[in-house]
Amino acid sequence: MNHIPIHFHSAAAFVSDIGRSKAFYTGLLGQEIELDFGKNVILKCGLTLWEIQPAHIITHTLGSEQLTEGNRFEFYFETPDIDEVYRRLLAAEVTFLHPVHEEPWGQRTIRLFDPDRHLIEIGEPLKIFIGRLLSEGMTPEAITEKTGLPLEMVHELNI
Repeated sequence: MNHIPIHFHSAAAFVSDIGRSKAFYTGLLGQEIELDFGKNVILKCGLTLWEIQPAHIITHTLGSEQLTEGNRFEFYFETPDIDEVYRRLLAAEVTFLHPVHEEPWGQRTIRLFDPDRHLIEIGEPLKIFIGRLLSEGMTPEAITEKTGLPLEMVHELNI
């Protein structure tokens, strides 16, 4: 049997109002649109927003109620300034799962919902939170123990 490669392309979020979702992802989360086909918008980050129409085979086969059963996965974003992003999202009155908090491995994250209740996580990039832990006085060895990262990687991130 010949091996035919299959490569992951993107994730698609089924949304109820494409205009509202475009405003959320571009305005609040700062994502850029790569292609806009009206009811189907591809963001440069690899996420596709898709307002499925009633006649589409997915809606016809699954039923619209199953398209709205969310929170089986989350969309993950990173930012170097999580506190400022949190303030901006608070001002926009989004619905949060939790405010900024530190995960057991040291990364600071927030989780919130988009207008269709898709779960979104925004966290500090690895280099940022390792740098923060170092600036708070943790040794590279303690960071390795806390995060599970190899000691060499902690040293590389501290460059």
